[in-house]
Amino acid sequence: MKRWYLLLAFFLLALSIVTYVIDYLIFGDLNHIVLTATGELAFVFIEVLLVTLVIEEVIRRRELASKLGKLNMVIGAFYSEVGLTIIRSINKMQCESDIICIQFQIGKDWTHEDFIATVQKLKERHGEIKVDPVGLKGLKQHLVQRRDFLLRLMENPNLLEHERFTELLLAVFHLVDELILRQDFETLPATDLAHLGGDVQRAYNQIIVEWVIYLEYLQKSYPYLFSLAIRDNPLDQTANPIVT
Repeated sequence: MKRWYLLLAFFLLALSIVTYVIDYLIFGDLNHIVLTATGELAFVFIEVLLVTLVIEEVIRRRELASKLGKLNMVIGAFYSEVGLTIIRSINKMQCESDIICIQFQIGKDWTHEDFIATVQKLKERHGEIKVDPVGLKGLKQHLVQRRDFLLRLMENPNLLEHERFTELLLAVFHLVDELILRQDFETLPATDLAHLGGDVQRAYNQIIVEWVIYLEYLQKSYPYLFSLAIRDNPLDQTANPIVT
């Protein structure tokens, strides 16, 4: 490839020289040729400025927007197939224990600042997630059934552009591996349940944070999808998909 570029450069340079020679042989005006070449050379820097700082920036932003759109399609598929069920399963385990359920209502008229504040609150959320054998068994069944789907997500090249979501998937995969290695959750000691609770919490915290970020994208780009998402918000116990 480099040799091809080098040959092309020499060819174009030689062609330019031949053109100037022909111009001189026909018109015999060396001063005109020098002035024209100097003016064209000076304009090259302006062209470079336009290409590198303006045109390339426009192209970069379009490519970034295209990648972001494709990536958010992947994120949406994750929540539809896996993520929302994980949130509900974990919430159910928390709500049935003595731990207060997480409760975040998303408003249809939220601003960017509202989403940022909610994400910050979720990141600062403290308290351990209390898991139980029945809930872990159901969570395991769901994740094992979706394991192939999760593997296909990891193969998506667009995920390389999204470090947070990649970390989220790694946390989910680790949780799947931990659950698969347990055959009978009823006989697990409290220490192992606490260990699994830590794995569950790691995945859960990342999933709910990314969910709120994804909702902001839907609000801006797909209002009709955003409307359904907040009516079926797993972080809101009062959410109802029925429009009233």
